[in-house]
Amino acid sequence: MDLSSGGVASMVFKPIIRGELGQLSLDGQMLSVLMALDGNMTLGQVAQKVGLNLADIRPVITKLLKLNLVESVERAVSIVDQEFMDFLVAKLSVAIGPLGEIIVEDGLEELGFTRNNFPTLRTAELVNYLSEEIQREDKRMEFKQAMLKKIKEKGY
Repeated sequence: MDLSSGGVASMVFKPIIRGELGQLSLDGQMLSVLMALDGNMTLGQVAQKVGLNLADIRPVITKLLKLNLVESVERAVSIVDQEFMDFLVAKLSVAIGPLGEIIVEDGLEELGFTRNNFPTLRTAELVNYLSEEIQREDKRMEFKQAMLKKIKEKGY
């Protein structure tokens, strides 16, 4: 499995129980990540739990995969549609101006995603993250309310 590119934040892994685990040498990061993997939490959640960023967790998971200590858990992940992303960009642009689209792209990248693979389960997190870029409190609240209404409308 190649983890060198693309968003790993939404990937889920679980440990593989092996008898010879005591014969392996794991560093502290690898052990912390291995212990945190439960087959339900995404790598983004695991990284947050163990105090790593996504750039740091990627090589740890790669090593654990090579040692055959973890395996990927396939989950059906619902992705936000283009209409939602267009609405998000439009509302953020109203609040902060023409840089709205760039800020959305940067925010998606910071969270480990693109416009084409952002999971619906993390829309509220994205909205909160982007709202921090809005200086005026009234505009921030207006943005959050519009996005909350859209999230409910979409069933995300």
